[in-house]
Amino acid sequence: MPAHIIDGNQIARAIRAELTQEIEQLKTEYQITPGLATVLVGENPASQSYVRMKNKACHEMGMYSEQHTLPATVSETELLALIAQLNQAKNIHGILVQLPLPKQIDEQKIIEAILPEKDADGFHPMNMGKLLIGLPGFRPCTPYGVQKMLTYSGYDPAGKHVVVVGRSNIVGKPIANLLLQKEKEANATVTVCHSRTANLPEIARQADILIAAIGQPEFITAEMVKDGAVVIDVGVNRVEDPSAPKGYRLVGDVKFDEVAPKCAAISPVPGGVGPMTITMLLHNTVQAARASIRG
Repeated sequence: MPAHIIDGNQIARAIRAELTQEIEQLKTEYQITPGLATVLVGENPASQSYVRMKNKACHEMGMYSEQHTLPATVSETELLALIAQLNQAKNIHGILVQLPLPKQIDEQKIIEAILPEKDADGFHPMNMGKLLIGLPGFRPCTPYGVQKMLTYSGYDPAGKHVVVVGRSNIVGKPIANLLLQKEKEANATVTVCHSRTANLPEIARQADILIAAIGQPEFITAEMVKDGAVVIDVGVNRVEDPSAPKGYRLVGDVKFDEVAPKCAAISPVPGGVGPMTITMLLHNTVQAARASIRG
């Protein structure tokens, strides 16, 4: 039986439909339009594309968005000054600084400069700490999107063995902590593998749910996946392909054609986790706007 394809676009549309109602309520009852500020430094084509998609999604949802584009030569002091300005802006509820940043800028310092209550990306140490101990707070968008993909597709992680391949602060660590929590949509047993894991294929084969977030094209092969597993591919990698119109194509961290026949379900690249990341960014911004009512 062929694997069920977990369609991130379809799930994202369902969540955005729910968000649209919440946005309308904020506008009509409280005269608040959720606002997101995006900050783009330099001319990285992938970053430009991501920011463009995020702003487009805001406009489609009836939210307010503004983009601040800075040259790659901008100083850390100038970027911190912009963040301080956005922290004070009443019409801005969420702030997103697109990563990566140029070498002259300390990314962690920038992340920590954003007010935790405007941290739409969910990367501030305060929000990460709340995630770790199970307190409410903004969840990092990609891990949160993965969790929602599993829930909406009917693959409850409760009681399952989840293996996460990758230990980044953006995906690997937070998704492991999200699925460990003693709450709905979680309660999994989680193992984290990484580049120094000695017997990675053997551990990966134990997974009921395998989450690939290692940042290496088609790293996960069929021999690393057990029959009937659910596979979520977080990776987005450009590989050269002279036959493609742009000279490259996008692939995930999973060798899709080889792995899919073994799976109960699998997410594609593109069209899997990507749309969910943007949707959860919108979700966090709307929640920040709602929290602003309470002062």
